[in-house]
This record gives sequence, structure tokens and C-alpha cells, in this order.
Amino acid sequence: MSRFPTELRRWRTARRLSQLELAIRADTTQRHVSFIEQGRSRPGRNVVTRLAESLDLTLRDRNELLLAAGFAPAFPESPLDDAALRPIREALDTILDGHLPYPAMVVRPHGILVTANRAFDLFHEDVDPALLAPPANMFRHALHPNGLAPRVRNLPEWGRHITENLRAQLVRSPDPSLEELLAELEGYLPPLPPQADSLGFAVPLELASADGDLRLITTLTSFATAADVTLAELHLEAFLPADDRTAEVLRRRWG
Repeated sequence: MSRFPTELRRWRTARRLSQLELAIRADTTQRHVSFIEQGRSRPGRNVVTRLAESLDLTLRDRNELLLAAGFAPAFPESPLDDAALRPIREALDTILDGHLPYPAMVVRPHGILVTANRAFDLFHEDVDPALLAPPANMFRHALHPNGLAPRVRNLPEWGRHITENLRAQLVRSPDPSLEELLAELEGYLPPLPPQADSLGFAVPLELASADGDLRLITTLTSFATAADVTLAELHLEAFLPADDRTAEVLRRRWG
């Protein structure tokens, strides 16, 4: 029996949509969605594609839903070193270099480092080399006691800014391995101080360095219109100075 009915129901429930709401989004009927979830109707490829789009699934999850329905994946998944992605890699290198003297990195799912610019060395001071060995996990690098964490002045707040973002990601796309990583990361965090009852929209990173304390904010960029699974899963995280002194230090070191 096809796995599709179970998978469709699981995703619809995760998105907190009724059968009628999903049907309206996918330009079909509630009756058709009900029959599909009961296994009484087998949808065609176009219907599966519309349902996946209506559920706002990632390209990887859209491929998985198509496979569950017995169809071939719609989106390629190229190795990062594939010739087809060479222009993208070159563009990313240009962006990273252009962001100097401020740190920036590119990561793939679960925070695995792909590449970074020279200023990212700021985050490597006093970090256990084992945490930097490929494939380096930047979430673990940030919050592990042997990583960046001892230098983070506001670790309880900043760390939870990271873990809450991962928790939101899990709600959107459940993933047992990411859930396991999140549990590990939360185990590294000290309790929040009593006055820190709200994290707000963004928490600046307050970081001790050889040049004194620095304050940084981050921006996150994804490739929303990508048609390749590998590219769609990449994220560019760029750090910016949150005050003049931090900007001066970074310009002096990597300008």
C-alpha cells in the first residue's frame, strides 16, 4: 500500500490545516482530500505536486512526498562540488569576500559549515580543534563548553535565540536527527536570568575577544527560488557590528 495517505495526513496535521483548508489551497475538493487520506483515491502527479506546494514543503520534502505517492522526484540534488553548481559557489565566494571585514559563513542543514570568509576566524579563538574538524557543526561550535560559549557574555539569551529558531524549524519540518541535536544543544545552556523573560525578535551576540568585548547582529539569507535541493538548503549567515567600536575592531583586523 502507498505511504502517501499517511504522509499527507501527517504533513497536513503538522501544518494545522483542515482537509477543507488544504483542498482550497490545492484547488481541489475536501472530498478528494478525504478520499486520498483514506487510501480510496490515488492522486496523479500534478495533484501531489499541488498538495506539496500548498503544504509549503521544502524541495527535499516535496521529493519525498512524490516518492511516497509512487512518482519520481521533481527536483535534482546535486553534489556541492558538481559542475552545475560552480557558478553558485563562485557567487557565494564573491559575497563572502565582499562582506569583509565582517564575518560570514555558508552552512547546510543542521548547521554544517560549507565555507566562510577570513573574518570568521574571530569565532575560532580558544575553540577546541576537534569542534572545527570537518564536518564542523556551527550550532555545536557556538554552544559547546569547549567551543565559542565561554566567550559569549550573554550565553543564556543568545543560546536560546539559536535553539528557539531550531525548534521553529522542527515544527515546520520534523526531523529526528535535528531533534536529537536540539536536545544536545539545550543541555549546554545555563538557566536564563530572572529578568530575561523575553528574548525579543533578535538577540545580539556579545562576544569577548582579544580586542575587548564585541557586539554583533546577524542576517540570514536563503535561496528561496532555488530549483536544486542542495542549493535550496544552503543558508548564508552574515554578522554585522552592532556598535561603532565593534566595527572599528573588525576593520582593523580584516579591513
